[in-house]
Formats: sequence, C-alpha cells, structure tokens
Amino acid sequence: MVATPIGNLADITLRALEVLKAVDLIAAEDTRHTSGLLSHYAIQKKLLAVHEHNEQRAAAQLLERLRGGESVALVTDAGTPGISDPGAVVVDILRDAGIAVVPVPGASAVIAAMSAAGIRANGFTFAGFLPASGSQRRKALEALKTHDATLAFYEAPHRVVESVRDMAAVLGDERRLTIARELTKTFETFHRCRLGEAVEWLQADPNQQRGEFVLLVEAMPERASGQMAPEVERTLKLLMAELPLKQAVKLAAEITGAKKNALYEHGLNIKDSDS
Repeated sequence: MVATPIGNLADITLRALEVLKAVDLIAAEDTRHTSGLLSHYAIQKKLLAVHEHNEQRAAAQLLERLRGGESVALVTDAGTPGISDPGAVVVDILRDAGIAVVPVPGASAVIAAMSAAGIRANGFTFAGFLPASGSQRRKALEALKTHDATLAFYEAPHRVVESVRDMAAVLGDERRLTIARELTKTFETFHRCRLGEAVEWLQADPNQQRGEFVLLVEAMPERASGQMAPEVERTLKLLMAELPLKQAVKLAAEITGAKKNALYEHGLNIKDSDS
C-alpha cells in the first residue's frame, strides 16, 4: 500500500519509489493519472485499474497474481490508499486469504492540514467525505455533534458551500473552521473563520471553491467555570422544569452537544440558586 503525493510530485518517499520500481505490477485507482507520476520518475510498469466500481473483482485478480508469485503495489490518485480512497476492500480480501499487506506511508491530506492549522487541542475525529445528500449529510453531522475533538472532513469543490452551510446549522456557527484547500499545490490556501462566516468567504471569490478541501471544525471552546452558553442554559432549564436533573442533563447533552459533567454541575447550581 504505497502513499503517493497529494499535489507536489516531490512529496514522495524514497521507499515508495524503490517499491514502485521493484514490484511486478501496480494496481492504480486511475491508470492514466498514475502513468503521469511514473513517467515523472522514469518508471515503467504494468498497470491494473482498481477503483471503487471494480474493487471486489480486481481483488480476485490481484489475489491470483500474488499467489502466482508476483509482487503488487497499490496506489490511489493522491495520498494514502484506503483513507477515503479505494484500497480497504482489497486489503480485507487479501488479508483473509493470508497475503501479507505492507504499508508504505507518506502523504496524507488530513495530517498535512492538521499540522499547519495551529489547532492546540489534542486529537481529532476524521470523518472523511460527508454524504452527498443534504438530509443524510445533516444526519451524519448530528451524530458527530457531541464529539469534543476537532472534526476533520474531506470535501469536493461542487459540494463545499452546501456542506459548510450544513455544518454551521448543525454544529453551531460559533465554532472555528480551518479551510485547507489545494494542499501542496500552487494555490494552496489556509483560511480560519467562524463556521457562520465560511459560506460568505467561499462565495466572495469563486476561485476559493476550486480544488480539493480539508475542513477542520474545532470543538467548542471551554467556557470559564460557572459560565454556559445562553442557548445551552435555556435548554437545560426548560428540561429541568419537566424532568429529574439526570434525565434533563442527558437530553440537554444530546440536544446541545455540551458535556454532561458541565451540564450536571450547572444544573446543581441552578437548583441551589432557586432554593
């Protein structure tokens, strides 16, 4: 499993080049795209197309070749195979068949974006590409709403405005967003803003809607002790008026994405002040 450049052709490892030169066959997401990379490094190899529409069938072909003693490198158009790209199906089938699968690490768009985003909080949740359907996209975002780590997404240019709009609506427009566009390429762009400001920024210049995107949505910042967002406090108070504290806290956490411990402590403070 060989990682290839995500833009700049110089971002390929020496080990990756050695492997591509040594194997008998290269399985590629798009053989025409990979031919350009191989030509740049004067590598001539047989290519086999392995993409999302034929991965199951191609895995059977690769298995036969591997059992016949051939060596195979699998690459995608850019980045690390199997990470929001074809490859996972092939690996699953080959491992079940007892074939050794070796990673040759390298470029990854999400890691590149995180490294240059200046996000101090540790950890992130990588969600890959959101669903194309608006309703399914919003449902997926709802499931991620309560995560207290940075959320990392890939997005295509023709959907980026709609996706960012849905993120603001579901996750909250105050959360900070880093837009990383065209990483390692000529027009590489990093832009930080509130989620609620992102659509306006994207629409102000159509050029900023071109290329491939990594979108990093930071977790809600922790508030000072005893403070809570007005909309969160209002939700908690409404629920506490009808339910026992534990149930009110559980529902408030699901609705707002706030942490249960903070909600419970705030609920106790509300009770104390009321008494």
